[in-house]
Amino acid sequence: MNICMIGAGYVGLVSAACLSEFGWKVACIDKDASRVESLNRGEVPIYEPGLDDLLKRNIEGGRITFSTDLGPAIKSADLVFLAVGTPMRRGDGYADLSYVYSAVEEIAAHLDGFTVITTKSTVPVGTSREIERRLRSIRPDSDFAVCSNPEFLREGSAIRDFMHPDRILVGSDDERAKVVMERLYQPLALRDAPLMFVTRESAELAKYAANAFLALKISFINEVADLCEDLGADVQEVAKAIGKDGRIGDKFLHPGPGYGGSCFPKDVSALIRTAREARSPLSIIEQVQTVNDERKIAMGMRIEKAANGSVRDKRIAILGVTFKPNTDDMREAPSLTIVPLLQERGATVVVYDPQGRAHGEELLPGVTWCSDAMSACEGADVAVILTEWNEFRALNLSAVKEAMRGDVMVDLRNVFQASEATSSGLEYHSIGRVH
Repeated sequence: MNICMIGAGYVGLVSAACLSEFGWKVACIDKDASRVESLNRGEVPIYEPGLDDLLKRNIEGGRITFSTDLGPAIKSADLVFLAVGTPMRRGDGYADLSYVYSAVEEIAAHLDGFTVITTKSTVPVGTSREIERRLRSIRPDSDFAVCSNPEFLREGSAIRDFMHPDRILVGSDDERAKVVMERLYQPLALRDAPLMFVTRESAELAKYAANAFLALKISFINEVADLCEDLGADVQEVAKAIGKDGRIGDKFLHPGPGYGGSCFPKDVSALIRTAREARSPLSIIEQVQTVNDERKIAMGMRIEKAANGSVRDKRIAILGVTFKPNTDDMREAPSLTIVPLLQERGATVVVYDPQGRAHGEELLPGVTWCSDAMSACEGADVAVILTEWNEFRALNLSAVKEAMRGDVMVDLRNVFQASEATSSGLEYHSIGRVH
């Protein structure tokens, strides 16, 4: 099977690499010539564990290629994936579909024989039908079907998520397209991965609903954490207790400074907008968005409170700035709210993140970047755990205390046990736990 993946961003690149691992021939197309050149040299532009080796193996095997030339890839393709960006549109929070529709216009000119065109990007309900309408208006003579096949990949574990999915969701009302999609995912079906065929509208909405529900779980446990502090309960004990309930589950019940990343913020916003336009507002999800925005500011204020009410002229060490560990993604990360807030209040901010510097230098002006966590803590008045990278768990807290000028640690991810931190001489503050 010949596949054309339009877009070599996070979703497109991971999906293309995994599909080529199945033995399919994948042509990955991107307009960014420098990105394509880097990929052809074997240089991966994003950090995702295991992706370098996966790409190297399949490039050497001739199963995946990279180019800016769309035409030949479309003409030979049995299946075309749209994996271009759908960023949040300024002003109204809706998904910007300009990249999707631009790609559709280019695809139309090169269609040759029956082709399945599938949205892999997260798109609002009705987008697949609009793509079909546009293609038919441009090429009424062409033979194609449009499907929706949303991804459910977590940054940091995307390859495993692709290879061992909870489900594969395909929105289609074309029998020929269903046959193609069944063949595409046969390697996963052999591992008993459930392949679900639904309507295109259901597939598109399911993606948004899934992310909104996970965002809700995060905001819920964050509010419960605040209540735990007021009532003397331990949020980790509460989360473990409720997570044992099979109806609830233990995923996404970890308190912190709020959600971020490339998906949750924009998908929650887009779903809110869709619901309003349909005159069926989702008041719970609207509150999730509000709670999350306020959470990031509140965490900045929490750091200030821990620093005896003021961070002016104090050195604050921030450990971790990416929105989650095992990624270099800075999009909508809590650090982008918290660090500027501290700077505005007069703090000197020093930062260490294992992967965040490449994107973070531009997004966090005025901070000092360090090469490791201990260097960041050197001379700091306050140390803040903002992203739960595994390497931070191995920190010698006595050495951290010795290196610092002050003794305050604000652990916004509950990485450490309070007893361990306090016995090291630190004044320890965490989330949802009474020390």
